[in-house]
Amino acid sequence: MHVKILDERVVERAKRRGIDVLVYAPHFTRWTTIRKRAERFSDDDLLVVPARELFTGDWRNRRHVLALDLQRGIPDFLTLDGAMNELAKQDAVVCVPHPGFLTISLEREHIREYREHVDAIEVYNPKHLARDNRRARALASEFDLPGFTSSYAHLSGTIGECWTAFDRDIDTAADLHAALRDGMPRTATHRDGLGHLKRRAIEIAHIGYENTWKKLDRVYLSGTEPTHPDHVAYGGAFDDSSVY
Repeated sequence: MHVKILDERVVERAKRRGIDVLVYAPHFTRWTTIRKRAERFSDDDLLVVPARELFTGDWRNRRHVLALDLQRGIPDFLTLDGAMNELAKQDAVVCVPHPGFLTISLEREHIREYREHVDAIEVYNPKHLARDNRRARALASEFDLPGFTSSYAHLSGTIGECWTAFDRDIDTAADLHAALRDGMPRTATHRDGLGHLKRRAIEIAHIGYENTWKKLDRVYLSGTEPTHPDHVAYGGAFDDSSVY
């Protein structure tokens, strides 16, 4: 938990690194597309579980929420309250990725407000600095939330750098959903050494690309996002909580 990319190279690397399950949660991709792609790349040796990292708020006030076990699609660019209410209606699994990180994450006050809906909090992310991971662990402890780690891989070389090991077999998406909902014991860990430091540095550098050219292309050049609440796919169902 969780990766942004999924192709043959990702699958091959995950298997080589001994990963059994990948949670696939790309940005700005509709739920039906994520589900179909996850199914396509799953096989007897690797289970790919679909998820959505929801982009709530607008470009100036962003909060990310990682959701699994959705019953129907949820667009981006909703108010945080609107997104969390919809997740509660669907009884989705709700996780907090990269808490308190930059300007894109849930802060302490948000976790406190929605604590009853949150199933887990990320305690290690390769894009974090050491102080970010310390803060994440402190928040998990403060709110008595189970932790997890993710590669947060935007690049295939980061697959398998971090993983969460549960004390039960995870053979299906439902198994993972249940383990997260039930707070089952798990160990969140990551690789060490110079190789891991290099992968972290490359992923951190990738933030610059995401927040410059890629953001410019997304905001000004690419037109309406597939996950924009105004998109015909959502039939106006989220107009009341849309920020755009």
